[in-house]
Amino acid sequence: MSLKEQLIYVRRKLQLTQSELAEKTGIALITIARWETVDIKPQMKAYGKFLAFCEANGIKFE
Repeated sequence: MSLKEQLIYVRRKLQLTQSELAEKTGIALITIARWETVDIKPQMKAYGKFLAFCEANGIKFE
Protein backbone atom coordinates (compact mmCIF):
# COMPACT_ATOMS: atom_id res chain seq x y z
CA MET A 1 0.00 0.00 0.00
CA SER A 2 1.44 3.37 -0.98
CA LEU A 3 1.78 6.25 1.48
CA LYS A 4 -1.11 8.02 -0.24
CA GLU A 5 -3.29 4.93 0.15
CA GLN A 6 -2.24 4.55 3.80
CA LEU A 7 -3.20 8.13 4.60
CA ILE A 8 -6.56 7.91 2.89
CA TYR A 9 -7.28 4.56 4.57
CA VAL A 10 -6.43 5.89 8.04
CA ARG A 11 -8.37 9.10 7.61
CA ARG A 12 -11.46 7.25 6.39
CA LYS A 13 -11.25 4.56 9.07
CA LEU A 14 -10.90 7.14 11.86
CA GLN A 15 -13.17 9.68 10.13
CA LEU A 16 -10.57 12.47 10.23
CA THR A 17 -9.97 15.45 7.99
CA GLN A 18 -6.44 16.26 6.88
CA SER A 19 -6.42 19.06 9.47
CA GLU A 20 -7.49 16.74 12.26
CA LEU A 21 -4.88 14.14 11.30
CA ALA A 22 -2.21 16.83 11.19
CA GLU A 23 -3.18 18.06 14.65
CA LYS A 24 -3.28 14.57 16.17
CA THR A 25 0.06 13.46 14.66
CA GLY A 26 2.01 16.69 14.96
CA ILE A 27 2.70 16.62 11.22
CA ALA A 28 2.20 19.85 9.28
CA LEU A 29 -1.05 20.04 7.33
CA ILE A 30 0.82 20.93 4.13
CA THR A 31 2.89 17.75 4.55
CA ILE A 32 -0.22 15.58 4.93
CA ALA A 33 -1.76 17.25 1.86
CA ARG A 34 1.38 16.69 -0.22
CA TRP A 35 1.61 13.06 0.83
CA GLU A 36 -1.94 12.52 -0.39
CA THR A 37 -1.53 14.31 -3.71
CA VAL A 38 2.10 13.87 -4.80
CA ASP A 39 4.06 10.62 -4.96
CA ILE A 40 6.97 11.64 -2.73
CA LYS A 41 9.22 9.88 -0.25
CA PRO A 42 8.41 11.13 3.26
CA GLN A 43 10.99 12.25 5.79
CA MET A 44 11.55 9.43 8.26
CA LYS A 45 10.77 11.59 11.31
CA ALA A 46 7.35 12.61 10.00
CA TYR A 47 6.55 9.14 8.68
CA GLY A 48 7.52 7.71 12.07
CA LYS A 49 4.98 10.01 13.73
CA PHE A 50 2.33 8.80 11.30
CA LEU A 51 3.12 5.13 11.94
CA ALA A 52 3.14 5.67 15.72
CA PHE A 53 -0.28 7.32 15.47
CA CYS A 54 -1.57 4.41 13.40
CA GLU A 55 -0.30 1.82 15.87
CA ALA A 56 -1.79 3.76 18.80
CA ASN A 57 -5.12 3.50 16.99
CA GLY A 58 -4.82 -0.21 16.22
CA ILE A 59 -3.76 0.18 12.59
CA LYS A 60 -0.65 -1.59 11.33
CA PHE A 61 0.91 -1.63 7.88
CA GLU A 62 3.23 -4.33 6.57
